[in-house]
Amino acid sequence: MDTPQLGPTAAAEIAAFAFELGTLKRESRKGWLDAHVPNPESVADHTCRTAQLAALIAALEGGDPARASHMAVWHDSHETRTRDLNKTAKPFLPAVDHEAVTAAQVARMPDLLQTLLRETVAEFEAQATLEAVAARDADRLECLFQAIEYRAAGNTLMQEWIEDSYSKLKTTSALQIADAALTTSPLHWRL
Repeated sequence: MDTPQLGPTAAAEIAAFAFELGTLKRESRKGWLDAHVPNPESVADHTCRTAQLAALIAALEGGDPARASHMAVWHDSHETRTRDLNKTAKPFLPAVDHEAVTAAQVARMPDLLQTLLRETVAEFEAQATLEAVAARDADRLECLFQAIEYRAAGNTLMQEWIEDSYSKLKTTSALQIADAALTTSPLHWRL
């Protein structure tokens, strides 16, 4: 298989986008700050476990785990430009069009990559496929797990995040995993 050669301009645009994506490692999830979490997870931290959970949920639900995980990897990529907005801020700001942000982010990249990322984000936003639903459930389930971990570390303000995340789950698998998480020690894996 012949590998396409990137020109210097295309390679530079991909490199610039990679640097942009790096900001997600430094972008704290703002809701946790409201709950007095002193050093909250970053958007990139959240994205990693979300992608892992998306693969598991999709597989359990009979979908394509790689496709669900791929969507989960990109589900918050717009936050390089919009930043992480918590539910307290969102009612006071205009709605963010995640697909428009993605289009702007990738506008100078090769057509192949533009199409890939725009279609990925559009599928996630539409929530019309099993894989997209699994990815969204993974997003919410990851928040529930993080809240349980913060609660186990002594933060007593986590119930709102646990209940909100749980109430939005759609798949049977995600609900079953959430039920188990609510009664399982975050250190159970060490046994």
